[in-house]
Amino acid sequence: MIFKIDLINEKSFEIIKNQTILQASLEAGILHYHACGGKARCSTCRIVVQEGEENLSPPNKAELKLRNQKKFPGNVRLACQTRVTANGVKIQRIIKDEADLDLYVYGKSSENIQTVGDEKSMALFFLDIRDFTPFIEKHLPFDVIHIVRRLNILFNEVITQHKGKIIEFSGDGVYAVFGFDEPVDEAVNNAYKAGRQILSSLHKLNDNYIAKYFDYKIDVGMGLHAGRVIVGKTGVKENNPYTVMGLPVNVASRLESSTKELNNNFIVSEYVYEMLADKNDLTEQKQINLKGASEPFLVRLMGKPFAKLG
Repeated sequence: MIFKIDLINEKSFEIIKNQTILQASLEAGILHYHACGGKARCSTCRIVVQEGEENLSPPNKAELKLRNQKKFPGNVRLACQTRVTANGVKIQRIIKDEADLDLYVYGKSSENIQTVGDEKSMALFFLDIRDFTPFIEKHLPFDVIHIVRRLNILFNEVITQHKGKIIEFSGDGVYAVFGFDEPVDEAVNNAYKAGRQILSSLHKLNDNYIAKYFDYKIDVGMGLHAGRVIVGKTGVKENNPYTVMGLPVNVASRLESSTKELNNNFIVSEYVYEMLADKNDLTEQKQINLKGASEPFLVRLMGKPFAKLG
C-alpha cells in the first residue's frame, strides 16, 4: 500500500506501508539529516507534524526514550522511527541546512527542543508603571533603578506564583503569558488573580517603603486578554525567552494602554470576563476602539481609578 506525504514548502513524496518517513524522504531525493544513521540515537531527523498526526504510527520504545530526554512537544516526531498509516499527513523538516544544525543540535537551542513554534490558547497580560517620569526626574539614578528592581521582583514573584511566565521587561513595563501547562480558562483566572495580588502587594509596598523613603506612590495599569497565539523559543538571548505572537497579544497591549483614558488600573476583555470564576455582574462595561477593528471592543473595568501620584 502506498501513501502520499506533503513536505510543506518543499515537495510531496510517496511512502510505502511500513517504510519510515526518513527512508521515503531519502528515496525521494530529499537531503534529510540523520547523523546516527536512522537509529534513534540523535534527533537530527526530527519533523514537525502539522496535519494528520492520527495517521502516524505511535512512538516506539526507542523514540519514547529520546522524546523523554529531549522533552519533545507533542507534534515533534523522529522521521527515522515514524511510519504512515493513511493519507493526509503534512510535515515540516526542522533541520534543513548547516545553520539549522548549529541552531538546534550544536547551539544553545539544542538544550530544549521546544524552540519549535506551536499554536495555543493563552492569557496575555500587560502591565505598565503609570506616571513614572516625575519619579525619575526627582530622584537619583541609583534610586530609580533600585525601585524598578524592587517592583520587577514583586511582579515576577506574583506572576510566577500564579503559573505565568514573563516574556519581557521593558523599563517600566511587563509582558507576561499564562497557559503553558493549563487550559485557557484556568490560565485566565490565574492571570486575573496575579493582577489582583499585584495591586494588593503594590499598595503595601507604597505604604511601607516607597512613600516612607521616597515620598512617592507608584501605580500601575494592567490589561488582560486571551486567545490563540503562536508560541515558541527563539534562542536569541542566553536565557532562551519564549516568544508569543498574534493578534490577541496586540489586543492585550491595547487594553493596558486604555487604562489611562478609562481611568481604571485593571481592564480585561469581555472574553476574559466571561471565563472568570470570581466576577461581579455589576462590574462596569465599556467600549473601546481597536486599530483595524470595524466594531467597538467590549471591556470590563476590574480595578479602581488612578490615585493622584507623587
